[in-house]
Amino acid sequence: MSTPSIQLGDYIVIQRQKYTKLQKFGSLDTTATLGKETLELKSLLDQPYGSTFKMCVKETKPGKRGAQRQHALELCSETELRSTRELLGISSSGADNRDICDDGEAQALKPSDIEQLREECNGSSKIIEKLVENSKTFHARTEYSQEKYLRKKEKKYFEFVQIRQPTIRLMVDIFYRQDAEKIMGIRVDTLSQIISYSGVCGFGSYLLYESGTNGLLPAAMLNSIGAGTEGTLVHMHPGNVPQKQALLALKLPLEQQQRCVSVNLYSVLREFYQGGESKESDVPPTEPSEVETQEAQPETPTEEQPESIEPSTKKPKLDDNQNGSKGPLRWQLENKKAAALMHAKFDSLVLAAKEHPTNILEALLPLVKPSRPVVVFGTCKELLQETYMELKATGKVTGLHLTSNWLRTYQILPNRTHPEVNMSGNSGYLLTGYTLK
Repeated sequence: MSTPSIQLGDYIVIQRQKYTKLQKFGSLDTTATLGKETLELKSLLDQPYGSTFKMCVKETKPGKRGAQRQHALELCSETELRSTRELLGISSSGADNRDICDDGEAQALKPSDIEQLREECNGSSKIIEKLVENSKTFHARTEYSQEKYLRKKEKKYFEFVQIRQPTIRLMVDIFYRQDAEKIMGIRVDTLSQIISYSGVCGFGSYLLYESGTNGLLPAAMLNSIGAGTEGTLVHMHPGNVPQKQALLALKLPLEQQQRCVSVNLYSVLREFYQGGESKESDVPPTEPSEVETQEAQPETPTEEQPESIEPSTKKPKLDDNQNGSKGPLRWQLENKKAAALMHAKFDSLVLAAKEHPTNILEALLPLVKPSRPVVVFGTCKELLQETYMELKATGKVTGLHLTSNWLRTYQILPNRTHPEVNMSGNSGYLLTGYTLK
């Protein structure tokens, strides 16, 4: 298959060494900011993903936090990406660093000289070459210490960026590094376990409720279902509109996107239980109180009806239908489509809630077929412990396990393999089990 090319409207991942950033390439005037560097993205159009571009300074503007540099991007070849050590021809090194004193006098160049070099030189290798030439201790350092010095300077003066196509793994790393709370602290290892425990595949229908993960969970589940399959996903959320940034960034085929039905939790449950009796109107119905919900339900509760559902203070989003004529609105059509799948029941349930999960789980469990997996993610173990005891008492779920993940990343280099100095802590808790009839 040919490598896809970058098009307007795409989400792209800009990578500069180890730093990555998710950016929407909305128009030819779009720019991206990397620290003090501003990149013009118009030259990316129609270039293949995975291409590397050189940052060419166009303009330097003074700012409160130092000079702000504006760059144009030029496609570069692999020969320009040779290592700094190879370009500089460094061959000598010291035996150890015992005689090196970090007194701040090792570099003969002053900051003003370095800034002038940066304005005059077109390449980072030339700047680093001058820094090495004017360093009194560089050639006395060990080979490992020299490489560490060069990597530090490359990080500051590196002039190349690579444009990558968004993937689930890349987006998890970016979201988790920028603000882990926006994805409920879900780390990549936790996400992989959620997908694995839920048994998502290309066949069957799956139910997901999440309180807001930037679209990460529905994107990961829909990606696991795959294109050209029969699998469907009902994505329930508590707000007016679902968060779909990660889902849009994947740029899945339209046929695959249409097999994800996003609906408001309380609105679709009302459609499921009262859809045949309620009248459709152009105004979305308000969420009923607990008393109103109980009065609207039949006097004899069925096995599928929850005893209590937390009311929502939000209304479904007002949205016009596609043809502009009078008729069901889009959110109503989505509710009907989801309700039909709910009557047929689901092959697994995934729940990632910022709220207490017990009541939501109680409302959704009857919609899952027997002997199917249930996965509940939470950031607070006490809430999941209470849910664990509730499920134990009701006997609706068996094989219950409450676990937490601990991940340690390692630097893998010749003779220098060791754990990373900075590591993330806990990444939430998982409650898993299987439904009983």
